[in-house]
Amino acid sequence: MSRLTLSLIILCFLALTSIAPSGSAADPPSGSADDVRVMSFNVRYGTARDGDNHWDRRKEFLVQTIEAFAPDLLGTQETLGFQRDFIAAALAGYDHHGVGRTDGKEDGEMMALFYRRDRFEKLDAGHFWLSETPMVVGSQSWDSSLPRMVSWVKLRDRRLPDSRPILFLNTHFDHRGETARLESSRLIRRQISELGADCDVVLTGDFNADQASPPYQALFAREGDQASPIVDTFRNANPEPTAAEGTFSGFRADATGGARIDWIGVSPSWTIVDAAIDRTAVDGRTPSDHFPVTAILRR
Repeated sequence: MSRLTLSLIILCFLALTSIAPSGSAADPPSGSADDVRVMSFNVRYGTARDGDNHWDRRKEFLVQTIEAFAPDLLGTQETLGFQRDFIAAALAGYDHHGVGRTDGKEDGEMMALFYRRDRFEKLDAGHFWLSETPMVVGSQSWDSSLPRMVSWVKLRDRRLPDSRPILFLNTHFDHRGETARLESSRLIRRQISELGADCDVVLTGDFNADQASPPYQALFAREGDQASPIVDTFRNANPEPTAAEGTFSGFRADATGGARIDWIGVSPSWTIVDAAIDRTAVDGRTPSDHFPVTAILRR
């Protein structure tokens, strides 16, 4: 082990044991071995000109942050193919699923999701695009600036073989199109109702919208006599909003204000043991320009 790697590990350990602001996942509550640990993490695309925060300078720290929480299910956003491959190689106990949003293969950002190989058996998997033609690869609609999509898997939990399958979905909403974000929420809500019949649902993503926004309401609020198929884990576990719930860090540990735009939604069939914003940092810097968000779920 190199001296630099050892130093990074020590720094990460110190950060995880000493930096635990409100809503942090640094010291999650103890739970059952059968609990499902979920993380959503916008990893910031690896070709960005981020100077000292470039992917090559933070990728080990990012993986260490994931390993510290030890998710059973991990949804990543802004993931390019080489980033998916690096994370997959580092997280040797996980299988992954994701394609490029442009061509349905390797071109463009992926909604790459990861799940523990020893715990879950894949039953089915797929993708759909956030557009008026969701099964058309690379399609975009409304005022979306780019193709946007959802990747999903259905999993059987080997620890609880008699439990319902898990439908795990991962997405990233458009950063410019207000109508696109609203319609994307409506589409995902419909897809969850169809794909998630007889499943326990987990949705991760960067939604580029806050709790007061129409996309949030379209995803989580009741519509007439129809309750939403999912609930917001963070608000369920932290009922009182605070001024320190921002999830966009800009690589700065003290950037706790702003909007909570990264969410984990789950079906009401889950018991939400905990939900938090992981503010792990070293020397004031975070492993990505978003804080990862986490949830611990029980069935």
